[in-house]
Amino acid sequence: MATTPTTVPVRVAAADVLAQRRIAVTGVSRTARGHGANTVYTWLRDHGYEVFAVNPHATEVEGDPAYPTVQAVPGGVDAVVVATSAAHALESVEESLDSGVRRLWLHRSTGAGSVSPEAVVRARAAGATVIAGGCPIMFHPEGDGVHHAMCRVLTWTGAVPRTV
Repeated sequence: MATTPTTVPVRVAAADVLAQRRIAVTGVSRTARGHGANTVYTWLRDHGYEVFAVNPHATEVEGDPAYPTVQAVPGGVDAVVVATSAAHALESVEESLDSGVRRLWLHRSTGAGSVSPEAVVRARAAGATVIAGGCPIMFHPEGDGVHHAMCRVLTWTGAVPRTV
């Protein structure tokens, strides 16, 4: 007998991710220049999160230590924001799952962002909660008006899911 997967509103899943204090962000760039991963990383850091930059090609990002993989973060993390290209999302998801992380956010504003259908299927098959689109800043109560407006528009267009 097949079971129907349980879905929750994206706002509930987002609140759960944002309630975690140790969050890794994959895809953080050595050259910030408006890179979405760096925006998420610095915003979380500046709002009191213990946040970890993951980039296999950097030892420092935004003035902080960077780690080559999610597994390399000392003490582990509670959630991961995948902000790589969609082509590398599955790798970030696999690293997260191998580390025991079951809260994943695949970042996207416009375009594909980090959302890879294969990565979403893999993470959900492992029992992870996956937000496939949007940005943590869009859902945080202290997020700016631009991000909150983007959330409404992108939810309306389907780029941000209504449920996970």
